[in-house]
Amino acid sequence: MESLAEFLREHAVGRTVASVDVVAFQALKTVAPPVSSLGGVTVTGVRRHGKFLDLDCDGVHFITHLARGGWLRWRADLSGAKPVRPGKGPLAVRVRLAADEDGREPGFELTEAGTQKRLAVYIVKNPDEVPGIAGLGPDPLAPDFTPESLKRLVGGSRTQIKGLLRDQKVIAGIGNAYSDEVLHAARMSPFKIASSLTGEQIADLHEAIVITLRDAVDRSRGLAAKDLKTEKKSGLRVHGRTGQTCDVCGDTIREVSFADSSLQYCPTCQTGGKPLADRRLSRLLK
Repeated sequence: MESLAEFLREHAVGRTVASVDVVAFQALKTVAPPVSSLGGVTVTGVRRHGKFLDLDCDGVHFITHLARGGWLRWRADLSGAKPVRPGKGPLAVRVRLAADEDGREPGFELTEAGTQKRLAVYIVKNPDEVPGIAGLGPDPLAPDFTPESLKRLVGGSRTQIKGLLRDQKVIAGIGNAYSDEVLHAARMSPFKIASSLTGEQIADLHEAIVITLRDAVDRSRGLAAKDLKTEKKSGLRVHGRTGQTCDVCGDTIREVSFADSSLQYCPTCQTGGKPLADRRLSRLLK
């Protein structure tokens, strides 16, 4: 999401919004200001709030959460695009910007694959009006995210560290994929209880969080929006690589499945060589 924000800062800021067409009406979560209020205003800034992408359109904020199946597709020229029609296709929202000096109408489309439609769009005057933003924890890429602040977050928590890293109210923006990557870099079991971490382990975890996320942003910098998802997948060491070889130690990457998600890890790097038990069947390893 940070890479998408950087891309939009370069390509959208300073441009005028020509129109916003909502195709998937269930995606729009607000009614005031109306979508039409964005027409004719200028994109003055782009921010990320955790996993929320925020386009500031001269004081009116177009905010989206892409969820698991959503994506933003930049289009260099929408002048020849067919009119949007509600239907069963992946297109959810189309944002058309004013034509440039060459007559091209750039913009972007929000799409969502799959049957579970969770992509969300909010049109608000203040980002804090979005419930998911108001309750966000600290941003791990912010300068004030220190080992001491992480210690305060994990102290006393009986939550498994994997769940804590994914909790947007605790730390904003890490998510499922990068929590796997962070724990692999920190050589830590995803089932370890947060409050059991020593001071040294907290420092190692903090370093893994910051380096993993900054490296991901650096790798994506300068790429076109259409290439960001591919770059993300190519840079992952454990997430989504079940059955493949760990690049660090050569062990086989394993998976634990849950009702609506899964995690991947390396036994040698993270759990002393022991496979983790499936939480649905037996007691978790700490």
